Parts: sequence; structure tokens; C-alpha cells
Amino acid sequence: MYNSRRKEIRIKADSFRETCKVSRYGILDLFRECDRCGYKLLRYPLGEDADLGFVMKKDADTVIFTNSSSRLTREIFTLAHEIGHAVLHMEGNVPFIDNTATISGKSVDEREQEANYFAACLLMPAGDVAKFFDLEMENFEIHGLTAMDIARMMSEFHVSFDMALNRLENLGRIDHNGRIRIDNERNLSRVGNLLRSVGGSSRLNEPSLEICIPYEYIDYVIYNYNHNAIPLETLERSLEYYKLSMDDIRDRLRKPVEGRDDLDDLIGGLVD
Repeated sequence: MYNSRRKEIRIKADSFRETCKVSRYGILDLFRECDRCGYKLLRYPLGEDADLGFVMKKDADTVIFTNSSSRLTREIFTLAHEIGHAVLHMEGNVPFIDNTATISGKSVDEREQEANYFAACLLMPAGDVAKFFDLEMENFEIHGLTAMDIARMMSEFHVSFDMALNRLENLGRIDHNGRIRIDNERNLSRVGNLLRSVGGSSRLNEPSLEICIPYEYIDYVIYNYNHNAIPLETLERSLEYYKLSMDDIRDRLRKPVEGRDDLDDLIGGLVD
């Protein structure tokens, strides 16, 4: 990635961040900001082994999906990554479907690397990291960073332990040996315990299992049911989520047909 492109991505990440509500360092609720910025956000627990997220165009909407079976910090990073695709790469209306390889940086696809860089700049801007070191860290230059320090960053920036380490290494705040040392400390203490020790929320290290489907997507639920993509039971479950009954949509239904048996297929149907 050329320096000029990296600068362009930083500018776009900063521009998006300026529209968000931020605490001392981190974006307070990126899910809410995503919705407020006009993206159609869906969250659903597809399971730990499923894809982590996707972004796509659906008519005039930009639809972003995140798998809420992931740890919350990973889901937040996935969302930031998908926003990166939406900001940087959606001119061709080609969907991006992301898994562990693309989110963890193992993909050689330049667009995936750019989306990861956007996410890092959005969640942990270099200036805010410098501010954190200036105001919150004491004697770290003498004693070095500890796993407890990284847990404090997790809590303030709402990022994972690995994301914080990656960002600090990329910004030159730690070297490879320092990273290995902190990783070893983390393995001995466990992240949840570290978060509790610094007064942070251990839920950052747990899946939210959140289900969030915008109201207008009831149209897609009905469409998928009418086209044999989901069964009656899934339609009824979805209507219950919206506090609707079968009678409320009776005039929009075709003759009931049995199909696949999981709401996962509805999410898949949005990509087809």
C-alpha cells in the first residue's frame, strides 16, 4: 500500500470518526453510529465458525452484516472493516464477504488490507494513542508496557487485545520482542481477568449474540418466504421479533411452501 493511499485512508477514517460520539479515546457505540450514518446494519449469531461479516449494496442501501457469535471486540473490528469497504470500495457494487483470514490480515487482497488499515485508524487513531500514552501511562519507558496496560487500552478504545498489540507494533510503540513478552503475560493471566483488574467490562471479550434486523428488512423476510428460501417457522419467528402477527401480513403472502429451516438462510439470501 503506497504512502499516498495510506494517507487518503487515514483522512477518510478521521472524517468518519469526526461524525461519531467518542468517549475520552474510543467510539462509544460503533453499531449505533453505523446506523446513524445511514448504513443498514444487521447483527445475528451465525455461529463461531461462520463468516464474520459482509457489506453489499441492496437497491439504494448499503447493507452491513456482523456475526454476533464473535467476541464483541472482534465484532466491533469486523464492523469497522466493513465500514472501510463501504467508504473505500463500493463503487462497483461488488459485495465483500469477510472471514477470519480477511479480518486477521492474512489475505493478500489489497482491498482487504486497506479495509483493515481503515478499521485500525478508525478505532485507534495515532493521535489518540499518543494522547493515551501522554496522559494515562506513567514510567512505561522505564518498565515497559504490560498486559495490564493493554487491557486498559482495550477498555478505552473498545478493541481486542490482539488489535491493540497490532496497532501499537505498527505505530512503533512496541517491538516484536515486546509483543511476545506481553503475549506471554496475557496467556498467563487471561484477558477477562485483565479487564476486570483494570475496571473494564469483561463483556468486550464475550460474544454479544445480539439480533438486530432493521424494520424495513421484514420485506426481505417475506420475499424469502414467498420464494421458498425460509420456512413458515422462521417467518413467524421474524414477525415475533417485529411484534407482528401472520394476520398483519396475510395479504402479502403466497400459498405457504416449506423450505429451508433456519434464519441463517435469510442472511445468506441477502447476499444471493
